[in-house]
Amino acid sequence: MRRGHVPQRTCAGCDAHDAKAAMVRVVRTPAGAVEVDLTGGAHGRGAYVHRSASCVEAALSRGRLARVLRAGVGNETAGRLREFGSGE
Repeated sequence: MRRGHVPQRTCAGCDAHDAKAAMVRVVRTPAGAVEVDLTGGAHGRGAYVHRSASCVEAALSRGRLARVLRAGVGNETAGRLREFGSGE
């Protein structure tokens, strides 16, 4: 049986490559708002982070997420992202 292609993405927190489905997408919308993208298909510039507290904190505290998105990450978005990392 042939196995299909598994999309790979790089985590903004730890720089490791992993399956797209194992990560949370954060997007900067065309309007400039930064949001957690639960569907994975929102329009805008995206970044991916593992669903672990260590990766979420690394992406936020080191400014990597803001650098990748080219926009500041607000407290509300950071709090929402931390909720995904709390299930480690």
